[in-house]
Amino acid sequence: MVTVTVCIETFFVDLPYEERIKKVARLGYKAIEFWFHDHFFDGKKLIPEKKDLKEIKKVLDDSGLKVTDFVVNSPEGNIGGSLVKPEDKAVYLSRLKEVIPFAHLLNCHRLITCTGNSVKGKSSKEQIESIIETLGEASEIVEKEKIILMLEPLNTRVDHPGYFLDSFQEAVEIVKKINHPNVRLLYDIYHMQIMDGNVLSTIKENIDLISHFHSAGVPGRHELSESELNYPFIFKKIKEMGYQGYFGLEYWPSKDPEKSLRETKNLLQI
Repeated sequence: MVTVTVCIETFFVDLPYEERIKKVARLGYKAIEFWFHDHFFDGKKLIPEKKDLKEIKKVLDDSGLKVTDFVVNSPEGNIGGSLVKPEDKAVYLSRLKEVIPFAHLLNCHRLITCTGNSVKGKSSKEQIESIIETLGEASEIVEKEKIILMLEPLNTRVDHPGYFLDSFQEAVEIVKKINHPNVRLLYDIYHMQIMDGNVLSTIKENIDLISHFHSAGVPGRHELSESELNYPFIFKKIKEMGYQGYFGLEYWPSKDPEKSLRETKNLLQI
């Protein structure tokens, strides 16, 4: 069964995180995800502020929801270090070790990792080697902790100019070279439609390496119903491929968030 999860960073941004979770639960969803354990998102920018994870856990336990994943380091690499910089390896691994106890507290078994922005003066080959080296060491850490680390390619045309890993095929090659079952891929349908297209064929070819999906309408990053992509068909085909994991809603609602999430449930027939 595919479980649809709601990113509480992009919904109900005027509410405390605990209240966002309660809203999601009342709408009938079974899982949530968020970005950072130590940053608050107000709808416009990230603010350094630790989440009250013990209180969040209590709300999750009371509501029966689960946390599917959260993020180790930022796309730019300014939070938690950059994978493309060898000199950031110690920073990244330290951040990973800091995050893992919070994952255990929330009974969360997946973490998202970003590469950081491209470094001027360094070749793509050098930066890929740095990613492989750091994630290779990270794989040994997460294996012991029974956690999956998910590498995420992003689009550089609209949302993340300068980000290093904007090709899913390159991400596949990196993960294959690391060759560890605890290092997998996050396929963000929104980002990869903008960069590569050919969504379902790419997913089918690499479904064994994909541990999580994100989704949003293209263009605009709003509701799945407002998209050049046929999301009900994509969702149906992913299930037919035998995928049993999580399908994340990470879009910016263009209408009342409750109405938006109700409509998305109907759209995906969940």
